[in-house]
Amino acid sequence: MEKIFDREKIASCIAKSRYHAVLDSLALDFYLIKYEKGELVISPFQNELLFQIVEHGSINIYFIRDDGTRYSLSNGTTDYFLGDMEIFYPKSNNIYAEAAENLTCISFSIEKNREILLSNNKFLELICNSLSAKIGTMTAIDAAPASLTERVISYMRYKCEHETLKGIEQAAFHLHCSARQLQRILNQSEAAGLVRKLGKGTYRLL
Repeated sequence: MEKIFDREKIASCIAKSRYHAVLDSLALDFYLIKYEKGELVISPFQNELLFQIVEHGSINIYFIRDDGTRYSLSNGTTDYFLGDMEIFYPKSNNIYAEAAENLTCISFSIEKNREILLSNNKFLELICNSLSAKIGTMTAIDAAPASLTERVISYMRYKCEHETLKGIEQAAFHLHCSARQLQRILNQSEAAGLVRKLGKGTYRLL
């Protein structure tokens, strides 16, 4: 991730945005953020709440349940909003956005500017349209089919601190499988070079 504060570059991106009139009316401290392909744009591990508008590139947004099941929520390209829900609701611990390619976003802090955002009717109109479209999309989603191996990998990547699974019995409970099944998957994943055993019942994702 790279933050860019060059005023000319920021002004150029805002001028090209379909929302430039509303953004100009907000008079906020905007900056740009560049993400590389595969980098997480939104995750529960981030501390700062940001509102971001995709200026270039595309993203995949998905929901990870505690058992590692992955739901695809949406795909976003130029002019897509990130952070619109966070203006009104606490941050979700299960929603992720990942750069599907190199990505540039127009960004600003939600917390520092919440009062300005909530008092701007044109901005709120954009947010209502965005949220309505997202709700419409989510009514049709279902869990992506996933094997137990895929769910174990997702569980380690998104639910385990430092991508390290500790405790076979506890993890098996969350994954809705037996400890024997989970141990077999971990053994196979270790042989395939996907995980490394660090100790008894402890495995780290590679």
